[in-house]
Amino acid sequence: MSDLPKKGRHVEPGRLADLAAASRILADHGVVDGFGHVSMRHPDAPDRFLMSRSLAPALVTPADIQEYDLDCTPTRKDAANGFLERFIHGEIYKVRPDIHSIVHSHSPSVIPFSLVRQSMRAMFHNAAFLATEVPVFDIAEEFGPTDMLVCDCPKGAALARTLGRRDVALMRAHGSVACGPTLEIAVFRAVYTEVNARIQHWTHSLCSKGAIAALTPQEGDLADGPNRTAGMRAWDLWRTQARDRYGW
Repeated sequence: MSDLPKKGRHVEPGRLADLAAASRILADHGVVDGFGHVSMRHPDAPDRFLMSRSLAPALVTPADIQEYDLDCTPTRKDAANGFLERFIHGEIYKVRPDIHSIVHSHSPSVIPFSLVRQSMRAMFHNAAFLATEVPVFDIAEEFGPTDMLVCDCPKGAALARTLGRRDVALMRAHGSVACGPTLEIAVFRAVYTEVNARIQHWTHSLCSKGAIAALTPQEGDLADGPNRTAGMRAWDLWRTQARDRYGW
């Protein structure tokens, strides 16, 4: 059922199905559309990761999943074309061993915060992971005028440096990355980054002047712990809906 390389290690079919379902879940929630992607570090080989071939996220199936090394080279010679921006994933995995899944998206409510001085903040407890600084990666600072795509290792490494130890980073005039210690948490964070952005837009429309009582870093740290467990409730719902719809 999978397109894993012959030299790659075995991955349980259920996890391949989960990764494919994650693409469709993100599409269902408006986080990705015809563009965007989600990856998962190989469960048994931390120097590799799993990701769909270049395909609209809502069309991904388990058979589309491929394996890459951390330089983003397919480990199977006959692999299909991969995403141009797979280097986002490989370079973050290189420097963040705690991260096991990454979502790159262009979710529309998030992009404005990459263009202005107003920082994204955690508006409610489900977005507690945003309570620390949400940095903005500006590709022009290091590479000058580009097509805005993170299409090689140096650009991916620069993005990874901007992300640092945080869970989410914005990309100026482009999109964002959301990371997690599991596939389920990364998807949860990607969805609630978009939800949080909408709430922040609404909040600013109500409060043009004065302080906004967003979560403090300490509150975010305290709330993120329970969310890592409670967030599975959302994943279980989304995954069940995907299984009922697609049969895998």
